Amino acid sequence: MSPPPPPLGRRHKRAAQAFDAALDDGELVAARAALAQGRWQAVRGLLAQTGDEWDLRAHRVTVLALESYTTAWARDWLLAEPESADASVLLALALVQRVLAGKEKPVKARDACRTAAALVPADPTPWLGMLLLEHSLGTDEGVVQLFDEVRHRHADHHHAHHLMVARLAERRATAGLDPLHEVYDFAYWAAEQAPADSPLAILPVVAHAERYRVLAASGLEPADPAASEHWSGRRARQVMKAAFDWWLEWEHEGHPRRLVDLNFLAHAKYCEGRSAEAAALFHRIGDHPTPAPWSYPDRDPLTAFRTARDHALGTT
Repeated sequence: MSPPPPPLGRRHKRAAQAFDAALDDGELVAARAALAQGRWQAVRGLLAQTGDEWDLRAHRVTVLALESYTTAWARDWLLAEPESADASVLLALALVQRVLAGKEKPVKARDACRTAAALVPADPTPWLGMLLLEHSLGTDEGVVQLFDEVRHRHADHHHAHHLMVARLAERRATAGLDPLHEVYDFAYWAAEQAPADSPLAILPVVAHAERYRVLAASGLEPADPAASEHWSGRRARQVMKAAFDWWLEWEHEGHPRRLVDLNFLAHAKYCEGRSAEAAALFHRIGDHPTPAPWSYPDRDPLTAFRTARDHALGTT
């Protein structure tokens, strides 16, 4: 369940909350706590229960892989159950995270991902691990090839599409505001290819947010998105309307990563100046601070919600 939304009215400042990548997945939180104590059996049960819900599996495995202790306990699990595909996948993604943290060599992580992929040919998760590596360390061609491998196994893979949008948004970083940039074409193509109830319907908004991140980092747009015209114009309004209409249908679903997409949409609404709609979306998110690229420096969703709320109530 989502936590209750922030109460209306003024509230005292408090220490900033730490972002938890597990989001609202209580079962994942419990399994992660057990793994921290070396009880990998809880993770085995969680992944067995997850089955072939590939988006949810990717979310759970990547969150578990973030922890420093996961590599050791995944190896311990493999010693006890050498044929466990789930243990191999978890170890592979944990090694990927170690590479991204500068604590492991890429070749070991790639080998582990290939080993896991051979054990479970239908599972896109090991390929997602290789895509995470290529996204940070590799070539555009390599990113596309690995994205195709993921998509071949699960055409609507949520995490993989977000990675692809982020990578494309970084191309031609100094070109400035370009409504014909390839990241927008890709996002529209992916949204059109996906089923009507797919979360990929939000991808055009994600593309706008990711491209803005790149432009702001290059100094071509202001650090405060609300001060930019990036979200204005007919095309931006069409993107926002389509995404908002879709969210009215899908936002009640229980997938924990929906909060990632909802933050993109709420943030875009706020930057577009539609503070009432933004406040409503932030209200649905609840007390969930999020890191970049889901938000921007000094304008995180929680602060934006409180600002919009106080403005609506006339308390500022």
